Amino acid sequence: MKLITLISGGIDSPVATHLMLEKGCNIIAVHMDNRPFIDERPFEKVKKLLTILAKHHNTTVKLYIAKHGPTQAEIVKKCDRKLTCVLCRRFMYMVAEKILEKEKAEGIITGESLGQVASQTLDNLYVEDTCISTKVLRPLIGLDKLEIIKISKDIETYPISILPGHCCGLTPMFPETHGKTEDIKNAESKLDVDKLVDDAVKSAKIIEIKG
Repeated sequence: MKLITLISGGIDSPVATHLMLEKGCNIIAVHMDNRPFIDERPFEKVKKLLTILAKHHNTTVKLYIAKHGPTQAEIVKKCDRKLTCVLCRRFMYMVAEKILEKEKAEGIITGESLGQVASQTLDNLYVEDTCISTKVLRPLIGLDKLEIIKISKDIETYPISILPGHCCGLTPMFPETHGKTEDIKNAESKLDVDKLVDDAVKSAKIIEIKG
């Protein structure tokens, strides 16, 4: 089974990716590059994390680096700030789905676990899923942070994940935790959604990470 994994430099998404690699899935990674709102450290961490996973599973991972900064800039400029996180994740899903179609993959893996942060409440996860028609797999959905950390230590991704360089500076002070589809649709009507998604996919760079 070929799957797209949305991967960042944090703790969760490498663990989710590992769990699906352990199931024998063929993984293609997508990293949403948030520059200029962050520096290059998350991208460097992602390459190191995928190298560890590739070695652990004796495989090679194709990595797409998709520009997400221009999309974030439009969201912050034109939309209600409290919706930033939900809108941001919806765009991540839409970009991942376009790459899924290109790669003829069958689903998208995310590192979300229920209620861990504002964008991962049940209401927000539902609203985020409605922007795409493909399957979303969440291997960590029922795990708490300590369980996820334990796995990350077991597979030796933890020391890389906790290095500086992962925080998003655009997170609002009071993010929406119970997103409603109507509100999100109204916000997205202020954006050229198709162009932002297409630009991110077309400009994505592809590299191979070998184990």
